[in-house]
This record gives sequence, C-alpha cells and structure tokens, in this order.
Amino acid sequence: MCGIAGFSGTFAPALLDKMSDVFAHRGPDGSGNCYIQKAQVGLAHRRLAIIDTSDAGNQPMWDATKTVAIVFNGEIYNFPELRDELIKANFQFNNHTDTEVLLNLYLRDGIEMLNKLNGIFAFAIYDSRDKKIFLARDHVGVKPLYYTQNEKGFLFASELKSILQESSVSRELNPQALHYHLRYLWCPSPHTMIGAIKKLSPGNALVIEGGAIKKQWQYYDLPYSNPIENYSESEAIELVQDKFKAAVKRQLIADVPVGAFLSGGLDSSAIVAMVKEIDSGRDLQCFTMDFDTSFNKSEGAIDDLPYAKRVAKHLGVNLNIVQARPDIVKQLDMMVYHLDEPQADPAALNTFLIANLAKENGIKVLLSGTGGDDIFTGYRRHYALMQERYWRGLPSFARKLLAITANKIPEKNPLLRRMAKTFRYADLDQDKRIASYFYWLPPKQEYQLLSEDYRINLQDIESEDVVLQTASSMTNKIPFLNQMLCLEAKYFLADHNLAYVDKMSMAASVETRVPFLDIELIDLATRLPLSMKYRGRVGKWILKKAMEPYLPKDIIYRQKTGFGAPLRHWIKNDLQELISDSLSESTMKRRGLFDATAVQQLIADNQSGKIDAAYTIFTLLCVEKWCENFI
Repeated sequence: MCGIAGFSGTFAPALLDKMSDVFAHRGPDGSGNCYIQKAQVGLAHRRLAIIDTSDAGNQPMWDATKTVAIVFNGEIYNFPELRDELIKANFQFNNHTDTEVLLNLYLRDGIEMLNKLNGIFAFAIYDSRDKKIFLARDHVGVKPLYYTQNEKGFLFASELKSILQESSVSRELNPQALHYHLRYLWCPSPHTMIGAIKKLSPGNALVIEGGAIKKQWQYYDLPYSNPIENYSESEAIELVQDKFKAAVKRQLIADVPVGAFLSGGLDSSAIVAMVKEIDSGRDLQCFTMDFDTSFNKSEGAIDDLPYAKRVAKHLGVNLNIVQARPDIVKQLDMMVYHLDEPQADPAALNTFLIANLAKENGIKVLLSGTGGDDIFTGYRRHYALMQERYWRGLPSFARKLLAITANKIPEKNPLLRRMAKTFRYADLDQDKRIASYFYWLPPKQEYQLLSEDYRINLQDIESEDVVLQTASSMTNKIPFLNQMLCLEAKYFLADHNLAYVDKMSMAASVETRVPFLDIELIDLATRLPLSMKYRGRVGKWILKKAMEPYLPKDIIYRQKTGFGAPLRHWIKNDLQELISDSLSESTMKRRGLFDATAVQQLIADNQSGKIDAAYTIFTLLCVEKWCENFI
C-alpha cells in the first residue's frame, strides 16, 4: 500500500519530488523516483512496506531485464500463484514482492494481464520498448487514481492534491461536481471538483504515449446480467462460506501485523469470525468507536459498542476502543484535506481515529467490512425498494399524491424522516426513482441553494448526470434490486465509502483491506438469485445464513446501524461557530457558489427544527473548507 505519481510530457523532473512529498503519509517506509529523459517520463513512489519489507521492494521498480518499470499502490492477493506460474515460464525474480510479479506478468501478457489479477491496485507501468505508460485501477475502485492532460502532457497520482503541485493545471471548478456533492454527498467517477482533473473509473485502464491518452477502456464490469439459478439453498450457503473464507485468507497475507475494524455489525463481525476460523491462535487486535449514547436518538441510531464487546468476547479477540470526544469536529479541516474531495460524511473521521490508534499499536493493515451491504444488500434503501411492489403499480395520480404527502411530513423524528424519503420521489419513472434513493437533497432545494450563475451552469444537469444515465441504461431484464446494487457498487461504494476508507486510513499510514470485495466473492454475490439476498424483511439473507455457525444469532440478525457520528447534534452545537463563520453571508457572496440568503434560511430552519438539513449544511461547510484548501 503506497502512493504513486508521475507524468509523460514536458514537465520538470523536480515536479516528481513535489508530487510525492504531498502524500508522504501514504508511504513512510521509503520513497523514490526516476526520470527517463529520452521518453520524457517521470515516476514517483512512497512506500508503506507490507509484503517483503526489505529494500528490495522499493519503487520505482524495474524488472530483471530493465525493460519495464512500475509504481504500484495496492496488494495483489493471488500473487503467490502467479509468481509460481511465472517462475515455471523462466521469468527472473530479485525479490518476493507482488510488485515484481506485476512486472513479469506484464512482460508475458501485456495489457491482458488485468484478467489475471485478484487484488486492490492502482499502478503505472512504463514500457521502454515503445515509451508508453500503462495505467490501471482495480475492479471496483478500492484504490484511487487521478489524472489530467494539458498542453504540457499527462499527469497522474494517487491523490488530487499531488496533481495540483503542477502550476499549469487549471483550478477552474466543475459545476457538475458541485451538483453531485449537493445531491449525493459524493461525486461519481470520472468527475472531480476540478474540471481538469478526472478520476480513473473502477475497472478501467489507460495507455499514454507522448503525453497524451492513446487508449482508454473498461476491462471489468459487474456481472449482474449473467445470473446463476442452479444452486440449491444449502449449496449456495456453503459456496458463500467457502468463497468468503478464501477471500479473508488471501487478505491475511502480510509480513506485518494485521488487525480489524469491529463495529459489532454483521460485516465486520463476520470478517473477524472468519479470521479466527482460519487461525484460531492468531492474536488479532480489533478496533471500534465509542460515542456518547445520548446522541443516538436524534440520529436514529443504535449504540454499537455493546455488540462489539459481545463479539470480541465470543471470538476471543482484543478490542481497542477509540473514545470520540466532542473536539473530534475540530479535525474537519484535516478530513477535507486528506479526502481530496468535499465528501460530507463524518464517518471518515471515525476511520482516521481508528487507523491512528491501530498505528500506535503497531498495526499496519486493517481488515474492513466495507462492501458487504453493497453486494449482499443491507441498506435501508434496499428494503424500501423491495416494498415498492405494494405501490409501484398505482396509477400516476396516486403516486403523485404519495410524493406530495411525503414532502409535507415533518422530518424531526428519524422514523418519519425515513418514511418521507421513501415516498418523496414516488411519482418519478422507475429508473429515476431508483437513482433518487441516493439523493440527500431534493433537486428543487438544490437549485434554490445555488447562486444564479451556477443555476445557469446546471440547467441541463439532469441529462448529464452519470448516475441517472447508468440507471436509464440498465435493461429491464435486470431486477430492480440488482439495478440499485449495480449503482451502489459503481458509484456509492467506489466514490464514497471506498474513497474515504482509503484516504483516511492512509492519512494515518495504515492499509485497509476489504475481503467482501474479493473479485471471486463479488462474482458469486452479483449472480445469486434475489431470493437469496433479500427474503421477507431480511436483507443479506444468504450471508446471515452462512455466518450462523460462526456468530451468535443476536449479532447476525440485529438491526442495521451505520458507522456514523452525531452529526445533527454537532451541526446545532459544536459546529455552530464554524458554520457562522464559514457559511456567513459575506463568505457566500465572496465565493459565489451559493445563494447567501437561501443558505442562511436553511441554517435557521434547521436550528429551529423546522427541517432536517444537517447533512446539507455539512455539505456546504465541507465545500467551503475544500475551496479554502484547494482553490
């Protein structure tokens, strides 16, 4: 797990150090760069040593024949098998890293090597034979990769702030991205807040030649359109157990200590249980958060800590607890800086605090339950979508009435708030309605908050929204829930959950691995019948059945709760002074993004309890803080 950067074009070699220094936190164990003058190619790397921690694993790394060089961020979990295969084919190895496996695999298979990989990765391979750079990002986007192209050439990096070290890169804001952050709280690939900088989409690759993109393609897509129906329930449960166990076992490979997140929810508990099943004698350090339980009611949340303690006792693991103090909100600037994008989710702070404690305890790798809800179901919106069968067939006027009624429901109570959100878009067409489950801000309110200039810029945004485009493109042969799960994995998972998990754990120099997103497990989960994912009121049905031999039933079947924070309390209390300053009328007018009057009214209505706008206000605050940091 590391940080990578580089270029192809007429950039100064000194830029490599500047780009690398910005993300030094991603790799405290070593650094290096190389400039190939004849090709005008530069590569830079920061190393967090996980596999073969000796200096032989330093990067940029050349193959034994000095033909190709690589900078690589991530882990290839099937590298031992690939290495054996390549040794039999007479390829030379100078170390025991997965990095050198990638080099030799490329020499053998070229860009087709991607079909062989099971792992999390973002890498750039320079080929001296034709002076090209080959870049790729893993199947579901666990590892980040940003890039830009201008008159001087092509730049890439693990973090957006690294690319901004080059002064020729335009800082002009992307109006589309502002729309996405307001409506969804995150921005789908390939967009970022800076128009000139893109995110390489998950499962995509590029070939760069002479400072320009020569080829871009998608090498992987989620196999929802290829269902399997021939497994009995018992066979499917056993297969999930086998694939999940294999995924966890693969991701335990490391030459440094491995720990785990443990919230007390099913996903993190399942991973810890499987680690103990694989190696019962392992001294596994687990980590969780402790919030003031008095805030849970306003958030509609359940206290996780008792469940985490119960799981830790049941499995015989050590549980380290991070005490979340009120001053956690003072780390907002740090959060926005490390996220590179104004993601308005305070759960990112939880990840950082846990990773930081893990680092203090000598842990370099953490296993996370991220992805379980996204491939097996588990979010409240999945249940809400399944309940549409009771009203989806109503005539349009009746669905319109549902939507009108929902918009009048008071949002102070968490249950009423969720009910309102369920029916707020009942009158929309099916594809738009599926996408609307990801909305945090209704379109009408979004436009009211924008300044007049940005309203004009975004007047055609509905037709350009990539989430809506993807929803509209999915065939009716794919069940509605699978359509939502596809959007879940392509955007919410990649551009929200995985983005903050990677960046905030790496801010503490800790690698996070995600066993639920093992490519073989994804292939199985996406193709299983819906009846094995959602049954009655039980989401994630097959995973729950698969875990019954390993965990207590009250843990498996407990009510779902998020890995969140008391944001609604913070907005009305701890963050009040910061909001008053950063979202003041003068600040809004100077920045020119939002309508100052509308923002002040929104804050006042939220403070009085008239509306629930905590996440929208937090979004506005994060956008302003992002502008201060990056613009």
